[in-house]
Amino acid sequence: MDKVYTDGIIFDMDGTIWDNTGVFAASWRRACLEDGFDVNFTADLLKSLFGKTMTDIADACIPSDDLEKRYAALRKCEKYEMDDLRKSKENTCYPLLHETIRALCKRIPLYIVSNCQSGYIETFLEMSGLGDCFTDYICYGDNGLVKAENIQIIVNKHGLKAPVYVGDIQGDKDSCVKAGVDFIWASYGYGKSVDAYKAKISAISELEQLCEMVER
Repeated sequence: MDKVYTDGIIFDMDGTIWDNTGVFAASWRRACLEDGFDVNFTADLLKSLFGKTMTDIADACIPSDDLEKRYAALRKCEKYEMDDLRKSKENTCYPLLHETIRALCKRIPLYIVSNCQSGYIETFLEMSGLGDCFTDYICYGDNGLVKAENIQIIVNKHGLKAPVYVGDIQGDKDSCVKAGVDFIWASYGYGKSVDAYKAKISAISELEQLCEMVER
């Protein structure tokens, strides 16, 4: 495997760092039923939706022509999933995530950019105990900007010259093209294929040997 030389690794969340779809399917079904929407949410359905912005997810799966009702149901889904996540005792991080992140952050600055809601990244950092390993993070819920724009914000803010983004779906790769950064495909995640990538990993632990800090 050819080395990837970088001065900053930017991570996606769902399907790359962890997988909460088994927890969230029940949260989303309960929330939507309370608002009158009988949607059979499953882990596989959520895997096909996650990676989009939250409003795009609502548009795709909550059957209402009334935008106010649709997005109100979405906000309830977000609340219930966060409540259930905090109560869950299940470790939803991918195998060897903690060891990999702790090893990488000693050599290379780490970041997170996601299309998730505000508070989601912070919950991961708190629950995982990895908050001290990441230099910065930003998400769609913080500013309403799409992933490519938020990747560019991180790159510009920290003066990155050779950043890479680790994600699992075609939308992540497309965002990298728009942002002008290299893409590492986490093939163990939700996406069945992508049309191009700088490197491919079948487990997050492979990043430790794949990535090296570029000399500035």
